[in-house]
Amino acid sequence: METSLQGKLSFGVKGGINILNIDYDRLSRYQNEPTTLNNDMRSNIAPNIGAGLYFHDDKFYAGLSVPNILETKYFDDASFSVAKEKINLYFISGYVFDLNPSFKFKPTVLVKAVVGAPLQLDLSANFIYNDKLTIGVAHRLDAAWSAMAGFNATDSILLGFAYDRESTELGNTKFNDGSFEFIARFELFNRFNKLLTPRHF
Repeated sequence: METSLQGKLSFGVKGGINILNIDYDRLSRYQNEPTTLNNDMRSNIAPNIGAGLYFHDDKFYAGLSVPNILETKYFDDASFSVAKEKINLYFISGYVFDLNPSFKFKPTVLVKAVVGAPLQLDLSANFIYNDKLTIGVAHRLDAAWSAMAGFNATDSILLGFAYDRESTELGNTKFNDGSFEFIARFELFNRFNKLLTPRHF
């Protein structure tokens, strides 16, 4: 839906099912100690519904989504609660600033809110050169740092790389040297549309 000559507002919904299946007999127990857990828990199937809003123009974007609107509880008997899915609320926003004819600056923010959990905040800053090369850093407050790079090989192909490192005590353990991600994106139907202005989000 176009809200103006430049801006567009999109709305989406999703539906699905969640399946929880626990077999306590397959747990690795220390020295074969007995467990008090109920070994007869059967599979639980629950519906899931999500929705989201997204607005963007050539420079600015903002989105709000709720991936799971229904709060589902899973039980193995009348008194023992195994798991409970809570509503997750996501908000994302960013803007592209023109620093000069060759460089652009794109800061973004991502907020995740869950009832009963600390607010999660992700901040990132990316520099874009000639609408082709993107280099940036990101920080999840009190959790992790990231570095990333991306290259638009053509109007349809994007190649990228990212490195993520925990800033908590988990990141200081000998078995955690961070994670590496490689990205390849191909826009299949891009050839049917003439590219007037590059999209950076």
